[in-house]
Amino acid sequence: MSDSEDDANEKQVKIVLLGDGSAGKTSISERFSKDAFSRDYNQTLGIDYYLKRINLTHSYNVTLAVNDVGGQTLGGAMLDKYIYGADIVLLVYDVTNLQSFENLEDWYSTVMKYCAGRKPLFALVGNKNDLENLRAVKTEKHHQFAKDHDMIPFFVSAKTGESVENLFRQVSANLMHIVLPKTDTDARSIITATIVRQEPQNLTPIKPMSTKSNTTRTSICSLQ
Repeated sequence: MSDSEDDANEKQVKIVLLGDGSAGKTSISERFSKDAFSRDYNQTLGIDYYLKRINLTHSYNVTLAVNDVGGQTLGGAMLDKYIYGADIVLLVYDVTNLQSFENLEDWYSTVMKYCAGRKPLFALVGNKNDLENLRAVKTEKHHQFAKDHDMIPFFVSAKTGESVENLFRQVSANLMHIVLPKTDTDARSIITATIVRQEPQNLTPIKPMSTKSNTTRTSICSLQ
């Protein structure tokens, strides 16, 4: 394929991440762009910018300009500049923090005010999905909010990397009306299996009833 054909099949997409501070927007951005995760929380002041080129199909590439907007910018003088020209908006909240979810209504209203006449593609992103035991927002509320506001619902974990790459690939494909193969749309999850070996008990062996050879049966467990 020539360089001119490559250019014709490549698009740059502006993605803006919005939501309260500590929701994990920076962690999601860095997990996607650098495949890294930091346990230290450093508040984003203003905006951080990441650029990554991905391949959606064998003949279609896309460059994602990921804009991580600081949580304190809601109502700020620069927010309209950060949102301007956004193709995709990811509204991010912390599934263990109910307030971060409830505040998304304000974030959504602000985006709609600044993007009048050109509505971007929205996705609702529940982060920290690895903390299931601390969940404060029911999955039903998550999906209902997404349905009410015409958003694509996602759950991710920036810490483990669960579904982060799938999030960016799927929203980009939806924007360009590209159907990804099922293998690409399946969320990547991390499974930890603990194998417990049970010690044999002191049982009195039973004398065989026939002279036929005994066949030892084994059970094979396959982890998919």
